[in-house]
Parts: sequence; C-alpha cells; structure tokens
Amino acid sequence: MHTGPVPGPSPLDVPLKLAIARLAHGISPASLVQAQADWWVHLAASPAKQAELAASALQKSAEWWQQTWACLAAGGAGDRSACMPDRRFSRPGWAQWPFAPWAQAFVQADRWWAEATHGVRGVSRHHEEVTAFVARQWLDMLSPSNFPATNPEVLALALRTGGANLASGAMNGWRDFLEVLRGGDARGLEQFRPGERVALTPGKVVMRNRLVELIQYEPATPQVDKEPVLIIPSWIMKYYILDLTPQDSLVRYLVGQGHTVFIASWRNPGSEDASLGLDDYLQHGVFSALEAVRAARPEAQVHAMGYCLGGTLLAIAAAALGVRGQHPLRTLSLLAAQVDFQEPGELGLFIDESQIAFLEDVMAEHGYLDGRQMAGAFQLINSKDLVWSKLVREYLMGAQTPVTPLRAWNADATRMPARMHSEYLRSLYLHNDLAEGRYRAFGEVVNLGDIRVPLFVLATERDHVSPWTSVYKVLRLVHAPATFVLCTGGHNVGIVNPPEGPSAHPQAAYRQVRYAAGTAPADPVPAMQGLPLHAGSWWPVWHQWLHRHSSGRVAAPQPRGVMLQGRVLDAPGEFVHQR
Repeated sequence: MHTGPVPGPSPLDVPLKLAIARLAHGISPASLVQAQADWWVHLAASPAKQAELAASALQKSAEWWQQTWACLAAGGAGDRSACMPDRRFSRPGWAQWPFAPWAQAFVQADRWWAEATHGVRGVSRHHEEVTAFVARQWLDMLSPSNFPATNPEVLALALRTGGANLASGAMNGWRDFLEVLRGGDARGLEQFRPGERVALTPGKVVMRNRLVELIQYEPATPQVDKEPVLIIPSWIMKYYILDLTPQDSLVRYLVGQGHTVFIASWRNPGSEDASLGLDDYLQHGVFSALEAVRAARPEAQVHAMGYCLGGTLLAIAAAALGVRGQHPLRTLSLLAAQVDFQEPGELGLFIDESQIAFLEDVMAEHGYLDGRQMAGAFQLINSKDLVWSKLVREYLMGAQTPVTPLRAWNADATRMPARMHSEYLRSLYLHNDLAEGRYRAFGEVVNLGDIRVPLFVLATERDHVSPWTSVYKVLRLVHAPATFVLCTGGHNVGIVNPPEGPSAHPQAAYRQVRYAAGTAPADPVPAMQGLPLHAGSWWPVWHQWLHRHSSGRVAAPQPRGVMLQGRVLDAPGEFVHQR
C-alpha cells in the first residue's frame, strides 16, 4: 500500500529526462535496468534453472539439426509445420532451403528465450514480464523476415520486378522519415477528417464546457425508447471511433433502432490544463453531461455507457452517485473497461514507480503527455504486427498500406493533462485503489458495491489493453444483476463490429451469460468455455438489452443545439478537430 504523496519533478531533472525520453520512446531506462538486474541476479543464483536452460538449448539445437538435414534430404523442402504457429513464416517460401533453417532457428530461439525469462525463482512477476517483453522486442527486431537477404518473399518479388519493390520501399521509408522530421501526420489521414468521411451521423452540440462537448443525435424513428443513452468514451481517444463511417457507426445503429443517443466529445487539453485532475473529468465530463441529458429529458432516467477508460470514469461516477443517494441511472454498460487493475494486461509492463516518475518528469515540460507517446507504447506491446510487419510490407515489399477509417482514427492522438494522467496511473493502475476500496472522488471514498443498477459488461477476446478476464472482475465488485458478453476481436476491432453491411466481420461471434447480483464466479474461464458461441455482432444483443430495460416508447425529441458565434453548433462539434 502506498504511504503518501510522491514528490513532484524537479526543474533540474526535466531537461535530462526529456532527452532520455526522446531516445527511449518514453520508456524509463531505470525500470528496464531494474527488471533485467532482478532477472540476471536470480538466474545467476539458480544452477538448477541454468541446467534446465542448457538442456533445453541442446535439445532445441538437436531438433534444428534434424530439421535441417531432413530439409536437405528432401531436396531443399523443409517441414512447414515447424514454423506454422508464427504467421511471419506461414508462406510456402519459408519451407524451402535455405530459408527453412533460418525460420526454424528463429522459432527455436524464441521458445528458448520464453523459457529463460519465465520461471526464475525469486524474480518479481512484474520484472519477469518486463524482461520477457525486452527479449521479445530484440527477437522481433532480429527476425529473418525483416531483412531482404533472408526473406524469400522479398527476394522473389525483387526478381519478378527487377528490384522495383525495394526502390518503392525506399521511397516509402524516405517519405515517412520526412513526416517524422516535420511532425506531420502519416500519409492518407487527411481522407478521414471528422465531419467529412467519418463522424457523419447528424446531430447537434447541446452542451459545451471547458472539457466536453455533448452531442445529441437527431432521431431516425418517429418514436424512441423513453430512456436516452449517454456514451462516455475514453479521454485518451477521439469519440468518433463509435461513429466512424455510416456502415460501421455504433451511434448510427443505435439511433436507427429507436434510441436517443448523447455522446461526450472530450476537449484536447493543452499546457493551460496541466492542473486538471480526475475530479475535474468527473465533474465537467460525466456529471455535467448527465445533468444536460436530464435537463433535455427530465422525465427519464439514463442508460449510461462507458468505453475503455471512459467506462472506468463512469463506474467511479456511478459509485459516487450511490454514495450521495442519487439515482439518475437506469442501467450501466461498460465496454472493454477495467475497474480492477491488478492484472491490467501488457500495458502494465509500463506501470511501476520508476516509469510513472519518469513520465511525470516528461510531462513537466508542457503540462501534458502527448498522445503519440501513448500510441508508441501500444505499438511496442504488439510490435510484431504494428511495427515489423509494416517494415516488411511497406519498406521491403514496396506496398502501400491502405488507410482505413479505423487506422486514421487511431492516428488521431489526444493529449492528457499532467495531473490527471499521474492520478489515474498511480491511483488506478499502480495502487488499484478503486477495486480495493480506497479511491476518493471529491474527498469521499467511493465503493463500487454502491452500484445497484443492471449492468451490461462487454469484453473482447484479444484485448491487449483491457484483458477480458480483468474486465470481468467488475461483476465481483458491484452488487447488481449483470449480463456479461465476450466477443471476438480486439480492443477496437471487437467494438467496431456492425451486424451487417460491407464492414461486418464474417468471423464475428460472442458468448453471453447472465448473473444475479453477487453470483458471478471468481474464475470466469471455465464458465465461458462451457457457453455456446453465437455467430454475429454483439450490437443487437446490447440494443435488445437496453430496450428490455426501458420503460416504454415516447415521441422522438429533436436536439436543441447551443449557439456559438451566432450559429448552432452541429455534430461533430469543434473539440474533435483539435490537434
């Protein structure tokens, strides 16, 4: 348990920390060194583990020689199954001499380092995970798929095109390098500016303060469910991931099903907002939005939904309302949102005292954390797919990766005020105060057990940001009937999952279970494995759940927008355009 406030950054430290941050992509070198030292010292004092690793290395070497000789004996055709689990080596060319031995050696080395970095007695779990992460980064960088001379696909394409792919790749790399130097956007993002090809659902900004613009969407049906839907996205993302193109807009789908939808569009903070904290985001974000919705629909309670950290903030708000004895919420829906951060997934690799103090020093220069630094951390978590596959596709194969609406949204980064970012990293991620009953909002301890309204919780199977088993834990902390849905996909793709049309995912599926208050099992894995898998999107499931928890239909209300400089401010508003 933490024992008091942590001293703030010293002005003398900031210039050096900034220089280090630029070289280390915002990652604390001290944190990495501590983890490596913990692993090395305990490994050096573990002869049994050393002997186990030595035996494993001999066994894997013998297997590699056996595979290599078999490849030679077969006239240069290797065993494709030896490398098939790694998608980098799934193409037929990797089964041929001399590429098969290189791929097989890499796969064996990858397995050996996984054994070496795990299971060393005495190493803390966090340091073990960081050490394994660093080893994985080095291995992914040194993969034979990343070099022209050792990648059969690149060589074959170079022979067919006379090296044109390498020339095109060099041009792609040069253009990206120039974009980095001038701090501009990646190629093609200008195609998806909000209000042009994305964020097109018609509506009006009905409330605006220093932190949010609240958008109310125009109805698409003559009658709507009595209770409106209020959506709180994460403050580290632009809201329009939930209103991308008309074909994959969750907002447009809900409006089309007869719901009145409001959504908060967060302001992109600047240096003047450095002192804003989580209480400010609660007050000016969730509570102000909720008051505006109630003012527009005073006769009805509200279906509140939060996505990612927006869900965390909304859960805090719901618990605080319970402490105050206020009951404006009809239901609470949490999408890929954690309230218990004991197991936060691979993002937890970057959360320890050293890393947070390092970030606080970095934020001291401008008073905020640039969203691009956060994006860099997400890329490192999945560097095999987000970094090195791009290198191969664009710089070695000479291809142009198409810019999709989701990729464009992902590059539309936002900033985070220094105080708020420090508070949520320390209170939520590092100390887990919310789940353990210590978190204070406006000076009062909030208890998630005070949430008594029906709960809808959605998690995604391949979520690197909010692992589904961590998202599930809210069911054990609230005292309310709950529906839990586990769907295919990741943190973003699993959410942007329309039920039909060209953007529908053909492999989309979900599992669903309902629990009475206080009956959710501690271990969700066996329970979910025993449930049937339903094909299709989870969107209709949520709509039907909302409709079932509504109290009837009323005439559809029209939004009444706020005036700004003599004109009504239409959706998507102005905050979404801030860079």
